[in-house]
Amino acid sequence: MSYDFDRVIDRSHTYSIKHDPVSRGRPDDILPMWVADMDFAAPPCVIDALTARARHGIFGYSEPDAAYVSVVQKWFGQRFAWNPEAEWLMCTPGVVNALYVAVRAFTKSGDAVLVQNPVYYPFNAAVRDTGRELLVNELVYEKCEKNKGRYRIDFEDFENKVKKAKLFILCNPHNPVGRVWSRDELCRMGELCLHYGVTVIADEVHQDFIFSGYRHLVFAGIDERFAGITVTCTAPSKTFNLAGLLHANIFIADKTLRAQFKQAYAGCGLSQPGIMGLAACQAAYADGAQWLDELVCYLAGNMSLIREFLHTRIPEIKLVEPEGTYLAWLDFSALSLTDKELERVITTKAKVWLNSGPLFGSGGSGFQRLNAACPRSVVRDALERLTGAFA
Repeated sequence: MSYDFDRVIDRSHTYSIKHDPVSRGRPDDILPMWVADMDFAAPPCVIDALTARARHGIFGYSEPDAAYVSVVQKWFGQRFAWNPEAEWLMCTPGVVNALYVAVRAFTKSGDAVLVQNPVYYPFNAAVRDTGRELLVNELVYEKCEKNKGRYRIDFEDFENKVKKAKLFILCNPHNPVGRVWSRDELCRMGELCLHYGVTVIADEVHQDFIFSGYRHLVFAGIDERFAGITVTCTAPSKTFNLAGLLHANIFIADKTLRAQFKQAYAGCGLSQPGIMGLAACQAAYADGAQWLDELVCYLAGNMSLIREFLHTRIPEIKLVEPEGTYLAWLDFSALSLTDKELERVITTKAKVWLNSGPLFGSGGSGFQRLNAACPRSVVRDALERLTGAFA
């Protein structure tokens, strides 16, 4: 079967935050390419499962059963060679929710939490909002031709920071810079966290979007010792465009960490997951693999379009070579504009809505994040608009 990812779907007046620019102070004719929300319909298996549940007509309190757990385990076993135990799993309304719960569960006010900026902005928010100290191991951007604008970890700085931390939030694949961390990089970070007694929150929500030549390794699956200090955060939300169903799968191998997390989770007044999220996740993981495989190929084509278009039409703007995720991290630094000037030109002249780099913390200045998970005609429209503004 071949799926139609070229179809443009009208999402106006559907409660979509991505497609409601006026409420967020943007012009109504702006092209939304910002929040990590795909413009593709979920796979047919998910739509069928949700339709069946809707027809059943009863939406009471629900919990995952053995069949659900088995499907989730099979997904991770087949795609990542990782075999989590059933008792490790609990469901939350989302990965961001789990981040906040984990920060409260494993640290106290004033404790230090380490992140790697520029990074998904709720990481920084989860630390600051809970009264913890934010430590930053800023990723190093290398522009040399050999590395094609690649990011690396400053391990000397990482060790200096992690020894002061109680908690480290790992992003793999990394949003927004697109790195898929190698085994060596993950092992070096893991050994340092073990040495200094640091708990790891591994956000692996983009793990299903890996481009050719790279492989996602579940951090907790590399070494049993790493599993003993890790909370692994996953969800079908990015993979199958189900964010509005508020459903994530969190895995915690260590009994003590699991009990601490559950206690903090209960303190938020949360209990059972929503029935629609359970139904959608089970259907997606059971029957959505072919759809996903075709989608990843399509997204690789979108990235190729961005890469070649910028190279030939706007060479001052560089695509940081993506290894994973569907997010294009664009380097505008050669234009020598301030972030406010850059934002103004992109918003008011190009009329494209991107995520401004400084939103992702230190190291984000001069960059913008573009969501490439949309029909190719929309990506091309965005690129043409940027050309008109910057050529």
